[in-house]
This record gives sequence, structure tokens and C-alpha cells, in this order.
Amino acid sequence: MTYDLQRIEGIIEAHRHRPGATLPILHDIQHEVGYIPADAIPLIASALNLSRAEIYGTITFYADFRLEPAGRHVVQVCRGEACQAKGGGRLEAHARQRLGVDFHGTTADRRVTLEPVFCLGNCGCSPSVRVADEIYGRVDEELFDEIIDQLNSGKGKH
Repeated sequence: MTYDLQRIEGIIEAHRHRPGATLPILHDIQHEVGYIPADAIPLIASALNLSRAEIYGTITFYADFRLEPAGRHVVQVCRGEACQAKGGGRLEAHARQRLGVDFHGTTADRRVTLEPVFCLGNCGCSPSVRVADEIYGRVDEELFDEIIDQLNSGKGKH
């Protein structure tokens, strides 16, 4: 994925004088680019008089920030207690096996990124999966495969 380094510098400049500027800068870069490029980290650190390690630590602390571009579709598997009680562990294992990636990984064809999420608010219909803004409930291995097949065929909504 390409990005405009000047646009990133503009985002940094727009926020650098705000108290607590790190998170607004990271959020805006993530929104603009889709991830936090490695070469943005020293720019942010320099502008905020922080170390690169502090910026990297902030990025890796928050699950919403990513250091690499996501796949075309982000598939989130709920790991909350209700989902775990209803077979979420089996679903997680199946998802990782089916996609050939672990959590936070992206398939080789860049179509799907698999992410954990710790509650989708759909506990009564556990286990649950979210793709974009759609939440699927009572997801078993078969339904998961159908969702992925739809995404891969281009027939899915997302």
C-alpha cells in the first residue's frame, strides 16, 4: 500500500502541540493510511520529543493500531467468555487453520486479516464473528467457511 509521507507529516504537525498528541496522531495516520508505516514512527517521535520505543510501545499496546496493511477484509473472531463457552476455541482453531494465519495475520493473497476481539455484544448468539459492520452469530466451522467463501468469491457484502 502506498501512502503520502507529506500527508503523514501534515497530520503530525496538526496535532504536535496538543497535550497528549500521540493518540490523535496515530488515529489520524491509521485512518488516512490504514496502518502506521514504520517510517512514520521516527517522525512522530521527533515531533513529540519522545523515543521511537515509546511510540512503538503505544502502537503495540492498543489493538486497533496496526504496523502493516490489513487485508481487503478484516474478520474478527470473538474471544469473550460467552463465545468461549459456546465453542469459540474450536472456531478460533478452525479460522486459523482455514486461513493459514494466526491472529493479526493476513492471508498470502492479502484478502483476509484475522483478528481477535474480546466482545461483540452478541453473547446470546455465541460464538460470533464480525466482518466490516456485520456481525454473524452462532458461527460454527461450516458457517465460517461460507463467510470466507463469500468474501473470496467477491459475492459477500464486504
